[in-house]
Amino acid sequence: MTQSQRPSLPPLPPPPMPPVNEFEQTNRDMMQMEDIPEDDGSTQFMPASPIMTEPQSPIEAPARPPVPTPPPLPATPPRSFGRSPEQPSLAELVRHAFDEGFSDVHLGVGEKPRMRDRGEMVILEYPEIDENTFMSWLREILKEDEIQRFKKELEFDGATQYEFARVRINIFDSLRGPAMVLRLIPLKILTMEQLRLPMIFQDISDAHKGLILVTGPTGSGKSTTMAAMVDYINKEHPKHIITIEDPVEFVHQSRRSLIKQREVGMHTLKFDNALKAALREDPDIILVGEMRDKETVNTALKAAQTGHLVMGTLHTNSAVKTLERILSLYNAEEREAMRVAIAESLVAIIAQGLCRTTDGKRAAYHDILINTETVKDYIIQGKNDEILELMKDGEFDGMITTNQALFNLYQEGRITEETALELSPTPNEIAMMLRGRI
Repeated sequence: MTQSQRPSLPPLPPPPMPPVNEFEQTNRDMMQMEDIPEDDGSTQFMPASPIMTEPQSPIEAPARPPVPTPPPLPATPPRSFGRSPEQPSLAELVRHAFDEGFSDVHLGVGEKPRMRDRGEMVILEYPEIDENTFMSWLREILKEDEIQRFKKELEFDGATQYEFARVRINIFDSLRGPAMVLRLIPLKILTMEQLRLPMIFQDISDAHKGLILVTGPTGSGKSTTMAAMVDYINKEHPKHIITIEDPVEFVHQSRRSLIKQREVGMHTLKFDNALKAALREDPDIILVGEMRDKETVNTALKAAQTGHLVMGTLHTNSAVKTLERILSLYNAEEREAMRVAIAESLVAIIAQGLCRTTDGKRAAYHDILINTETVKDYIIQGKNDEILELMKDGEFDGMITTNQALFNLYQEGRITEETALELSPTPNEIAMMLRGRI
């Protein structure tokens, strides 16, 4: 109750000290809790200022008994940025793919791991991949500077090798996050006989000079076929073979031939640079992993015309389309001269595809053009339709069309009629062949 609210009374002794403020009352309460006798009034307290809610200087609390120090907490383990415990290591995934005969491993952030089983995608029973897991897989196969290069360029091509297989690596960024595809390459190079390639492949590989093109879409087995051809040359001929690849896939050991393999980005900067340098390295055979541009094609043709055997690949589906693809790199004024250069240099064009067989495996089918004298004339004259008709009747020279190759596989019972129709470039024609009308 304030002074103004009190009733009128006779004079009293001097008024007591003003009530303590909230801070002082708290300290007194603490003193009572500590069983310390209350101040007898001999100690004077500074009354609270009417314009301050806190005292001008804190009142020192009485000493307390020491509080025991709690035992130290266990050290918090550092946060782990490794792969998820539910996910296998990358080596385990690659080993699983190798054991099951799968050709590719597909891994990407936000997706479940997948693998390609003879052309078909298979989803593995693992959780979706998080970024920490993906980066831990990268650290298994890449150096730190290579990881930084991928982060900067958002693309990476390379290769690594395990005890049981070699792996071609492509890493890329995508809408959901980084991803990679691993292509398994057997350490053992299969022979032409094991691949069941036509006998004409040996005759093509025996050529001393000229241009051999092996074409087909990605995953059609071009690298496997070319490796078998190089392996055959390596066993049969004392040659000097230089390969220029991106990256090196099948690793060859020198036998009768001396083999030097170069990887673009590691041993050379560009295909064209390495191809020009190869001409000064006393080669007999030059293998170009991919003829990507006009400059590379020009240099390859020059090498073929100067007495070397050049082997290269393109992404085309047929032999005739390969000719058209090469000529499309040149303008109209240059094409006539290029027709003559190709006609004089070409040994053969082998277009290849893979199909799933009835026993769950895969078989190759081919579209093979051999550069006979008649074919040479047709190339110079630009008679592409006549070249295709010549291939149909050129079995004696080793030529075959895609439809004929598919029909042969069907007759052997290795593929079904549905597979033959699906893969044929001209389904009407093969339908007539299957019904005995051709």
